[in-house]
Amino acid sequence: MSKSILKDKSYQFAIRIVKLSQFLQTDKKEFVLSKQILRSGTAIGALIREGEFAQSKADFIHKLHISLKEANETEYWLSILFDTNYLEIKLFESLQTECKELIAMLVSSIKTLKKAKN
Repeated sequence: MSKSILKDKSYQFAIRIVKLSQFLQTDKKEFVLSKQILRSGTAIGALIREGEFAQSKADFIHKLHISLKEANETEYWLSILFDTNYLEIKLFESLQTECKELIAMLVSSIKTLKKAKN
């Protein structure tokens, strides 16, 4: 059940990140940071999906770890975009909250899987 919630939440987040990237490129004429956040923000869900067909539990945990790193990187790019005035506070806080929720869910999933592994 939690895997499905994580999968769905990461997919919805990726859609928001794609729209953010489009906004940054079209409205703000910002191309470098928008590509960085597009790559990391969409990789979160892609890695979770990739993990569904992992070769082992260890491989699945590894995919979730990489997804967690991408989520952390995405949070970094969001902060940079906000601190350089590309994002309004309301949008920033909304995306940051969603990103932090994904991070918490990934950390929890990894811990649970590691306990079950031992």
